[in-house]
Amino acid sequence: MSTETRLREEICRIGRSLYARGYTVGSAGNISARLDDGFLITPTDACLGNLDPARIAKLDPMGEQISGDRGSKTIRLHRAVYEADPSVQGVVHPHSTHLVALSLTLAIDPANVLPPLTPYHVMKSGQIPLIPYLRPGDPAVIDLVRPLVKHVRGVLLARIGPTFWHDSVSSASYALEEAEETAKLWFLTRGSALPPLDSTQIDELRAVFGAKWQE
Repeated sequence: MSTETRLREEICRIGRSLYARGYTVGSAGNISARLDDGFLITPTDACLGNLDPARIAKLDPMGEQISGDRGSKTIRLHRAVYEADPSVQGVVHPHSTHLVALSLTLAIDPANVLPPLTPYHVMKSGQIPLIPYLRPGDPAVIDLVRPLVKHVRGVLLARIGPTFWHDSVSSASYALEEAEETAKLWFLTRGSALPPLDSTQIDELRAVFGAKWQE
């Protein structure tokens, strides 16, 4: 099996999984993967729960369409993430409910929307900056995200949803899923007396697991 074929199947598998568990609905969200000669990205207005590997868009390194259905309008953001960090191999952007709800909440820190409630959130997702609202596909979001790529695993686009990246499509999805579950925990436990992890505990997670978390 070629690398491209494997990546097409991985995108479809992750898309089905996210859709089946309600991390995205309808035709919302998109997934991409880096190739040696460009990128793969889900088609515009495609349902992530019903993707056809053969119809996933293939783009050249400049983002121009080569084959497949027309690529998602967010390809410029995906491409900017890949260009900012050569180690990134996959990008996942769903519209997961609790993270979108979090972006509508006044009580969050725009530099990091979630406190360090669990070690797995710190290890898998890390800090998540909030990107102010811009319409879907607005190229201005690129200038806001690009400087952050090497320092975090993902960002939260206000009123739209999270975008996460990692060394594979699957790893990006796992980071996203941990963040979504932590957002759910945040809503469930607001008002709890138990404090977040402290700086010493976070330092240990950085040292042992390479967590992307800055003070």
